[in-house]
Amino acid sequence: MGVTGSEVGARPWEIEMGNGHRIVIVGAGYTGLFTAVRLAHRTRGTGTEITLVNPSSRFVERLRMHQLAAGQQLADHRIPDLLAGTGVRFVPGTVTAIDPERRTATVDGAGALPYDTLVYALGSSTDTSNVPGADTHAFTLNSPEVAGRFAARLTEVAAAGGSVSVCGGGLTGIEAAAEIAESHPGLHVTLISADEPGAMMGATARAYLLRALDRLGVTLETGARIGKVLPDAVELADGRLVQSDVCLWTAGVRVSPLAAEAGITTDERGLIQVDATLRSVSHPEILAIGDAAAVRLAWGPLHGTCQSGLPTAQHAADTIARLLRGKAAKPFRFGYFHQPVSLGRRDAVIQFTKADETPRRLHLTGRFAVAYKETVSGSPLLTYRLSKRVNVTTAVSKGGRATRTPAA
Repeated sequence: MGVTGSEVGARPWEIEMGNGHRIVIVGAGYTGLFTAVRLAHRTRGTGTEITLVNPSSRFVERLRMHQLAAGQQLADHRIPDLLAGTGVRFVPGTVTAIDPERRTATVDGAGALPYDTLVYALGSSTDTSNVPGADTHAFTLNSPEVAGRFAARLTEVAAAGGSVSVCGGGLTGIEAAAEIAESHPGLHVTLISADEPGAMMGATARAYLLRALDRLGVTLETGARIGKVLPDAVELADGRLVQSDVCLWTAGVRVSPLAAEAGITTDERGLIQVDATLRSVSHPEILAIGDAAAVRLAWGPLHGTCQSGLPTAQHAADTIARLLRGKAAKPFRFGYFHQPVSLGRRDAVIQFTKADETPRRLHLTGRFAVAYKETVSGSPLLTYRLSKRVNVTTAVSKGGRATRTPAA
């Protein structure tokens, strides 16, 4: 997926500044929206046409979806408002097909949008296809609408003193279980996980996280493989039943099949294979970012987080701007810096990490961690506003020496 440093910028992709160069960005999540705003600033006055396509005009704060699921109200941010003053055209609609040969993206209700450069930022969603019953008997955090329906059902279950199961012990599952338990103290909350929650953290931070879950009354069912989701229970692989009046599924991710269906080279998961500059290895006029891109650095592959997604968006916008000006593209460099985890509204734990996400000794807890996490969750919106005027850097770490040479 990677290329050597001497090959960067040497791909047969020539684009000229001005003359109405058409850039279409597919997906307006954290990464797509940031690419649009930054690119508009970087190409202002060049005659470049930027179009952002998204099914909904509402901007979804994925970092806060667990709050919505717990019944809290979130601010209603609208994409056209966030784009105001940038000159970016917003097209509401779902992209149903991409034709790399004709260079068009077909949008339901808007027809075929021609492009000279395409930024693929469709992201990922929770995968409910691998366990029987998960798609019919479990809710997800894939959209505000589904999370809202879960919250409504949760209120009914809580009023009856019932039980809820959260399947998946990753950071999303941990945050959701803690938020639900704090918002509905009479509810019996069970977090079901194959691994110990917080396993990626250092021992001290992980111990704090586990004590917080215990304080909130969350029951842990760890080392458990899920065999089936039933209407009123979760059946484990060993046959045991975990009572569950309502189930929230946070385990596993999947991406849109759109890229693979278009003949763009993808990996076994459907992520677009990219070179060191985040350009598609099969169609260099297409850049893939965030969860949609199979990005491998010297220390390993990126996984889908806002922490790594925004830097890929920044790099994609900068790459396009450089190429429009006849400059060579630079390789993408990034290193992880932290793992911020909210534990309800009044507690949190922040594990600081090395570039490859292995834990450092430093961590934060309590009210300092709460303030830190809130700053992190709110930073994308601030970044969009500032990026209309200045170039904002979203990567705290570039990965150190390991990322100076692109991965092979």
